[in-house]
Amino acid sequence: MKAMQLESIAPIAEAPLRLRDVPTPNPNRDEVLVRVQACGICRTDLHVIEGELPRHQMPIIPGHQVVGVVEQCGSEAQRFKKHDRVGIAWLRYTCGKCRYCQAGNENLCPNARFTGYDANGGFAEFAIVNEAFAYALPQEARAESLAPLLCAGIIGFRALRRANVMPNQRVGLYGFGSSAHIALQVARYWHCRVYVMTRDAKHQALARELGAAWAGGATEPPPEPLDSAILFAPAGELVLPALEALDMGGTLAIAGIYLSDIPKLSYEKHLFHEKNLRSVTANTRRDGEELLGLAAEIPLMPQITTFPLDEANEALRALKEDHIRGSGVLVVH
Repeated sequence: MKAMQLESIAPIAEAPLRLRDVPTPNPNRDEVLVRVQACGICRTDLHVIEGELPRHQMPIIPGHQVVGVVEQCGSEAQRFKKHDRVGIAWLRYTCGKCRYCQAGNENLCPNARFTGYDANGGFAEFAIVNEAFAYALPQEARAESLAPLLCAGIIGFRALRRANVMPNQRVGLYGFGSSAHIALQVARYWHCRVYVMTRDAKHQALARELGAAWAGGATEPPPEPLDSAILFAPAGELVLPALEALDMGGTLAIAGIYLSDIPKLSYEKHLFHEKNLRSVTANTRRDGEELLGLAAEIPLMPQITTFPLDEANEALRALKEDHIRGSGVLVVH
C-alpha cells in the first residue's frame, strides 16, 4: 500500500514525510482492516513530526482522524462487517484495568496507545484498529466532512465540557483552527454567545460567518467578561489574557496536547475570585460517541480544505502557517 511515512524528526518545511510502498497490515483476531477514504490533519501530527512530543515509534505513519470502510475482519472481530463505514481516532488502546479506566477516565490510562504515534495511522491506503476503539459512521455522509470530527470535533467537545460550558453562557475561544471552528458550532447550538480571539483576519472572518458574536486579535479583551474560555492555540502566553477575560468563577480549559511555557501568573490578577484553570488530555470513547451523536443532531458542518495523500507535507505546512480555512483533510480513496 502507499503511505506517507515519517522516518526521522524534522521541521515540516523540510518535507519529512516520504511516500512509500509498505506492506498492507494484517488485522489481529480482534482488529479490523480499514480501507482509508480520508484522513484529517491535525496540529498533533505536527507536534509528532517536528519532535515537540516525545518520540515514540519510528518510522511511523501519522494521521488519527481516519474515515474508511472495513476491508477485512479479524477472526474474532464481530462488531462490524465488510464495507461498514468506520472511524479511527487518536485513542486506540487502553488497558481497562487501571484505576483510571475503572473510574471512567480511560483518557488518563497510563498504558494508553495512540494512533499515528504509537501505531501507524491514516496517512495511508489502509489502517488497522481494534474493533472496540473504532467508531460506527454513517454510510451516506462525505468521508472528508466526517474526518475532522474524529479529533478536532471530539477534543473541542471535551474542552467545552472541561470549561464547564452551559447553555446561554458567554464563551471565549482563543485560536480558531479546526477544533475551534467545530466547538463554536456546538456552543452556538447551546445558545451561547461566542467571542473569538485569534491573530489571523481570515480566521476572524470565518468565526463571524459561523455565528461568533465578536472576533478580534489573539490578546484583545472580549466585549464582556467570559463564563468559560478554551485555549486552542499552543501558545502559553495566551493563558494570561484568557484568565484575565474570565468573570468571577469562570473556567479556562487548555485543549492542546502541547503548549509552550506559560509566563508568570499573578494570583490576584489571574486566579483570584475562584477562577479555574484546567487541561484537556485526549478523550474517552464516550466523548466520541456523544460528539458524533450531536454532530448528526445539529448538524455540524466542518469547513474543509482537501489535499491528495501525496501532498501531506504541503497540507501540514499550510496548517502550521495558518493558511487552512477550518479543517485540512487528505483524500486517499
